Amino acid sequence: MARNSGSQIVDVEVVRRPLWRRLLAPLLLLAILGGAVWYFFIYSPAQRAPEVVAQATDVRSQVSRQGDSLEVEVGWRLKTAVAGMVPESVRVEVGMSDNEQVAVSTQPVDSRLDTLRLSSPQPGQTASGYSCVSGVHRGRIMQETCTPWQFVLPSAEPAQPPRRDSLPQGREPKGRATSEAEKILRIVVQPAGLQVDPDTGGRCAAWQRNNPSRSVWIEVNEKAVADCMGPNGKPTVAQFCAFAILADGRRVKASNSADNPYCDRLFKDWSTERVS
Repeated sequence: MARNSGSQIVDVEVVRRPLWRRLLAPLLLLAILGGAVWYFFIYSPAQRAPEVVAQATDVRSQVSRQGDSLEVEVGWRLKTAVAGMVPESVRVEVGMSDNEQVAVSTQPVDSRLDTLRLSSPQPGQTASGYSCVSGVHRGRIMQETCTPWQFVLPSAEPAQPPRRDSLPQGREPKGRATSEAEKILRIVVQPAGLQVDPDTGGRCAAWQRNNPSRSVWIEVNEKAVADCMGPNGKPTVAQFCAFAILADGRRVKASNSADNPYCDRLFKDWSTERVS
């Protein structure tokens, strides 16, 4: 039986897949990877805005000076945004706008008032601060509602000596004793400190420019014209009176506080008080 010792060559044609099929798997992998990055770094639960189930409204502050501290009493209302849902608690924050001084507290959800303390400004300074209230839902702070405030602590430095016509009648010093008796031992400013509201948008300043002959006051340091009342229901302007204790013990009004009915009332009360 004869064998065919010759070799047979067979041409095999390689069939290449279309380009789009070759790229399909890498593209799908890139899409999955991109989706994971987008979710975890852009739309992850930590980056989503907190669910607002309630919003604090009517946030107002009452600021007073107690020793070396400012006592900030914050009041608010809580408006439910989602029916049947309430936050677990309420977060209250007060702070100074120009430094890192902050005080924070957490109150039960049914609370409507809290008091926090900050350091008092120095004489001659104005403390500018804020009060913020927010609900806490599922351990996360919801949107805050904030209101600014200011507290003025006037300087007790004398600007002018007391006028002679401000001295009690019949007790004017005479002769050589005049200069010694009229020496000012101490200046007292009343009120000692006062809360004022920021003049948002310069509304009060504009009113004063447009009404130069009118007084802003309806009741001094209590209520002013509408354009000069701020977000905490306080006037955006303040009036202070300077009184003096002389070397011989007399109490008098300084020149810049004479002929002023408001200062007259304060002086009458102050002159009967015991001053240490």
